[in-house]
Amino acid sequence: MPEGDTIWRAARALDAALAGRTLTGFSSSLPAVAATARRFGLVGRPVAGVEAKGKHLLVRFGGGTVLHTHQGMTGSWHLYRRGSRWRQAPHLARVVLEAGEIVAVCFRAPRVELLPAIEAARHAVLVRLGPDVMADAFDSAEARARLRAAGDMQIGAALLDQSRLAGVGNIYKSEALFLCGLSPFTTVSRLDDDALDRLIATARRQMRRNLDAVSRRTTHLAAARHWVYRRSGQPCLRCGATIERRMHGDPPRSTYFCPRCQS
Repeated sequence: MPEGDTIWRAARALDAALAGRTLTGFSSSLPAVAATARRFGLVGRPVAGVEAKGKHLLVRFGGGTVLHTHQGMTGSWHLYRRGSRWRQAPHLARVVLEAGEIVAVCFRAPRVELLPAIEAARHAVLVRLGPDVMADAFDSAEARARLRAAGDMQIGAALLDQSRLAGVGNIYKSEALFLCGLSPFTTVSRLDDDALDRLIATARRQMRRNLDAVSRRTTHLAAARHWVYRRSGQPCLRCGATIERRMHGDPPRSTYFCPRCQS
């Protein structure tokens, strides 16, 4: 699943390409979304801006309408010039936005909604999101308090709970825990505030560092892009122990860790 840095990068690119332009075309393979666009008279309105909230992307249109997408495991946004070849098959497009020569396509997103802005502002999923790790105005104290409230939940699972800390996914969960020397299976209640603050700061630093990166990496090493993520069965880059992978959480997700560095 794309993590917060990926969604923020997409939102920034879409905003640069679309904000201030007039929407000249809108289509969707989802009948409900297409019908809502016609009912709202979306074509002809200006694109007010594009923003990310955790792993959610919001396109705002003049007149108070919001396109909300969540990319899940499969979705992605692409930008094209009119007439250029798409990188995915047209039948996989969920939404196509046209603004003059600019074409923005959302492929394979499992969640696509077109809403009045007032409904988006009180959307059940969006209002529950915790502090966004990627945001400039990040409230670290609030993030710590929300993690602290997880109590006896394992810290690896708590980091993926978007109501506690928005934007963190499997990659940064595994990498931040490794860099902080914390076991993913330790309960939050066993960690002091300093440990939680250090973990939050590490995840935020890693994610923001990758916002402008061509290829995501969490190490400074030429030999490997990641310390533990997808390196199960390989030696730890710090101590040489064998990296392990374990499923945990609800729903179960892969966690990669060093049994020695994170004991």
